[in-house]
Amino acid sequence: MSHINIHRRHNLSHNKARESAETIADYLDGRFSLPYHWEGDTLHFERSGVSGYIEIEEKDVRINVRLGFLLLPLKPKFEQEIHRYLDKLFEES
Repeated sequence: MSHINIHRRHNLSHNKARESAETIADYLDGRFSLPYHWEGDTLHFERSGVSGYIEIEEKDVRINVRLGFLLLPLKPKFEQEIHRYLDKLFEES
């Protein structure tokens, strides 16, 4: 099992930060068939071989992804896509 841990500061409002996290999750769901759901301010996602969460805090967003053995070759792709979307969506910070 492999982990991706990303932490990013932001200056967005709480609602805008949640909208941005949902945009990332929508994209990942469409691209990688990765369904998700919210529990409070934490967006959880899971499918066979991958699970994790996006946690929205007042001035931070934290992303934790766990990849199973078969998805290890996709780790750089997942990480690249997450960083790209964070750069785009949180650039106002």
